[in-house]
Amino acid sequence: MIVLDKENNVFTLHTQNTTYQMKADEYCVLLHTYYGPRIRNGDLSCLIQYADRGLSPNPNEAGHRRDYSLDTLPQEYSTCGVGDFRLPSIEFEPEDGSRLADLRYVGFELRKGKYSLEGLPSFWGGDEWETLIIFMEDAASQMSVELFYGVLENCDLITRAVRVTNRGTGVVRLRRCASLCLDFQNDGEYDFITFDGCHALERNLNRSPLRPGIQSVESVRGTSSHHHNPFVILCERQASEDYGICYGTALVYSGNFLAAVERTQLEHNRLLLGINPYHFCWTLEPGASFTTPEAAMICSPSGFGQMSRQYHRAIREHLIHDPLQGRQRPVLINNWEATEFAFNADKLVDIASSAAPLGIELFVMDDGWFGTRDSDLGGLGDWTVNENKLPGGLKALVPRIQKLGMSFGIWIEPEMVSEDSSLYRAHPDWVLGPPGRPHTRGRSQLTLDFSRKDVRDHVYADLRKVLDSASISYVKWDMNRSLTDVWSAALPSDRQGEVFHRYILGVYDMLDQMRQDYPHILIEGCTGGGGRFDAGMLYYTPQIWCSDNTDAVDRLRIQYGTSFCYPVSTMGAHVSAVPNAQTGRSVSIRTRGVVAMSGTFGYEMDLNNTTQEEKKLIREQVAFFKEHYHLIQRGDYYRLSDPFQGGPFTAWEYVSPDRKEALVSLVTGTTHASPAFRTLRLKGLDPALCYRINGEGRWPGDMLMNAGWPIPMSLFQDDYQAAQLYLTTM
Repeated sequence: MIVLDKENNVFTLHTQNTTYQMKADEYCVLLHTYYGPRIRNGDLSCLIQYADRGLSPNPNEAGHRRDYSLDTLPQEYSTCGVGDFRLPSIEFEPEDGSRLADLRYVGFELRKGKYSLEGLPSFWGGDEWETLIIFMEDAASQMSVELFYGVLENCDLITRAVRVTNRGTGVVRLRRCASLCLDFQNDGEYDFITFDGCHALERNLNRSPLRPGIQSVESVRGTSSHHHNPFVILCERQASEDYGICYGTALVYSGNFLAAVERTQLEHNRLLLGINPYHFCWTLEPGASFTTPEAAMICSPSGFGQMSRQYHRAIREHLIHDPLQGRQRPVLINNWEATEFAFNADKLVDIASSAAPLGIELFVMDDGWFGTRDSDLGGLGDWTVNENKLPGGLKALVPRIQKLGMSFGIWIEPEMVSEDSSLYRAHPDWVLGPPGRPHTRGRSQLTLDFSRKDVRDHVYADLRKVLDSASISYVKWDMNRSLTDVWSAALPSDRQGEVFHRYILGVYDMLDQMRQDYPHILIEGCTGGGGRFDAGMLYYTPQIWCSDNTDAVDRLRIQYGTSFCYPVSTMGAHVSAVPNAQTGRSVSIRTRGVVAMSGTFGYEMDLNNTTQEEKKLIREQVAFFKEHYHLIQRGDYYRLSDPFQGGPFTAWEYVSPDRKEALVSLVTGTTHASPAFRTLRLKGLDPALCYRINGEGRWPGDMLMNAGWPIPMSLFQDDYQAAQLYLTTM
């Protein structure tokens, strides 16, 4: 709900549990007054205090009033070069080279429904949304700025975006433009939480106290990256899963980003989130506009768990476009770890033949089916079926898979090209990189210039022929390198600062085209696993390969960190063979299955190499996952333990909205002599109800949440044992 006080220029955004407020003051400076637990309506500008602070300058309109300074006031969208020395939200350069931005409030617009962003992913919906647009301008440069706010009340979600327009007669270069600025003038100790890692070990939770100065995470790799995720949290020092105020901010974007928080000399905190200014410079001709990616904020007064569940709900219901429209997504098997490049049609059918009787529904043919693709060294860009491997093409192979009762999917990597390919030999200028410089390779491949429509059109036309040649229900869209040599032959020298962003816009454009042309196809994102695991990609790809690391023990950490923002239904998770290819670790197939079920679920192995007992367990796992699909994929998610703390077990839980059904998963750690007795306290149950666990007993909900469930000692007699508890009311 949006409440307007037009007389005092106060704008209040209420959600179910939170309130967000801003006010335009007597100088038309837009001040941030409050963001936190929901309160009644009223002007909260009384919370802002004024004082003369040394070396904090005063705007011209304030005259000789020394207690009014942009350097100390909480701004809704921070200025640049006119008295505020903190992180600027925006920086632009008119023809005079001044680089000053003095934004003042000029008006507002209130709409029913959700605003949209052309060419960019964003949350969507109907009348359950409200939109507020605040109009700002820098009078001297004739630059206008529109601040967009979308309010989804029942999810505690507030989205933000910014549009900048050059209203003048000269060219302006936009060098920085954040999607979100949050200013907190209130005191208190805060922590900054980020989700970091590397390829095959993504989204590890890192929590550090805010200190004076600037702390940041960012990507300059052309992708949101494995190394830092464009989702961060500011929280009270004492905040935990179930207690304390926390602020989650997620960028709906898949390219270079910057998340930075500054603790000032007065112990105020400012958080910025948006496109990374690194190598960013966008030229605005007179009348031209630039729109930032969307940022999504959720404040939780009751800890991280509530914040996560609200994000999960909003992403599932208002960001993802699910081609299956609420139906169960198929359990898949992928051939990569079983064969890598060394396969033919008969081998693929053989793998599928062993999977189909176990209830697996989708066969995915991974890398190596096209061009001369027999290794990493060639073939990318030539999207024609290699009929030496697949005689008769997909038209011959797919019906053989379908006769087994399975659907069929393929792997593609459309953004890349091999030097040993017909495409590169015909169009060497289609790759990123200036002439006269040697190329920088990644995975022995180069990057196509997806900022160019002619390049995208050519690649997409080839892919369409493949998709039209047979019945294909799934596409794995991969991308296996970071961007280097970022220069486009299609842009003049003074616009090369646009290439990073135009590249991502090009990726979105092709994904959107594929989604529209093939609405029945489930597209799964993958960037070396989880290198673009972000809200932007989820708009086009309802699930993403969570990580190239399939080791169940490492996955406990990876999926734990991922769950703070992203729902289980988005995490591509599979059971692979042991010893694991990434870690060399051997874990039971039961444990591997329990961990992979906390995702979209599938297998990445040759089931012909499993025992009959293992096949029996796989059949049971698949059946169990399908039986509890709705609970796992759409239930409320609770983290019951933190795997980064090195405890004796890791546990998590799904609870139905009516609290009459729950599923608990638990994996123990390494075994030690004389293990202690352990209990597991559950969450989210109805304290007044009694539950059966796996069809037995009578367990009061309040007992299970406060006293806990006694973990059997048998689970601590070997490393990495798993258990699942299915709870139903009596």
